[in-house]
Amino acid sequence: MQYFSPMKPHSQNNPLPILDGIKPSYLVLPYDKQFTGKTILFFLCQHFPFVSEAAWQARLNSGMVVNQQGEPINETTPFVSGCVIYYYREISREDEPRIPFDEHILWQDEHLIVVDKPHFLPVIPSGRFLRETLLTRLRLRPDLQHLNVADITPIHRLDKDTAGVMLLSHNPSSRHAYQTMFQDKTVRKTYHAIAPTRTDLVYPLTVRSRLERGDSFFLTKQVDGEPNSETEIVLLEQRGEHSLYELKPITGKKHQLRVHMMSLGMPLFNDALYPIALPAGSEDYAKPLQLLAKTIEFCDPITGEQRKFESKQNL
Repeated sequence: MQYFSPMKPHSQNNPLPILDGIKPSYLVLPYDKQFTGKTILFFLCQHFPFVSEAAWQARLNSGMVVNQQGEPINETTPFVSGCVIYYYREISREDEPRIPFDEHILWQDEHLIVVDKPHFLPVIPSGRFLRETLLTRLRLRPDLQHLNVADITPIHRLDKDTAGVMLLSHNPSSRHAYQTMFQDKTVRKTYHAIAPTRTDLVYPLTVRSRLERGDSFFLTKQVDGEPNSETEIVLLEQRGEHSLYELKPITGKKHQLRVHMMSLGMPLFNDALYPIALPAGSEDYAKPLQLLAKTIEFCDPITGEQRKFESKQNL
């Protein structure tokens, strides 16, 4: 049987390389008496019940699951609380077909990569998305192989359903300076959206409300209480029953724009979450959410230059 000693995961670099654009995951073995005297195989089967024991046996015996020293572990390795294991998530290509839309790079310098993200493409691996994410695609792009692609990291959030401008860092030494812009709310973001026409409202219109996590973890709801979110709304172009709006989020709460528009009786066109959440995996590529991160503006914290990046997409 193979033994190894505890070590904190941040005490050394990840011992596994990026594989097909995917960074390895790591897991700290918990301090739990129920696993004392058991194997790592037993723990993994309990911790990830949706993965079969046979599948874990095959993965553990493949040499692709390692400890913090980079040494392969196997199905007989004892469970030791506090130890760290590194492994690759596995999703079959049949279960993750290609999302049929491409990202486009708008700008690249020694600090940033600015991307025009398509609808439906998640930014980072999560849940049922592993290869078909913006981050994995960027790490595999031939035109970015001169970079240390392991350092490519998103600086802010953008929902998978939303298209438009996205900033990513590839330089760890300057990353914090760009992240601080978003924390300090010095970045000006403008979105375009298609929603039901309301000409009875006076524009520009400001919506302020309190947003909290919804009854389902992936949703946001509006509740009574002191406002913690704010959005400015302008009617740009009337198009019959639906119109083009400009949305400027002053704050950055999850699904803020979608919830604020719904609260006005103007849910965004083709929204698969609001007002009714459709089942996961029911995406219709012919009906993208009509929400686009159109522009991002900021004063570059490194150069002091005023920067503005604009999506080439339109709704």
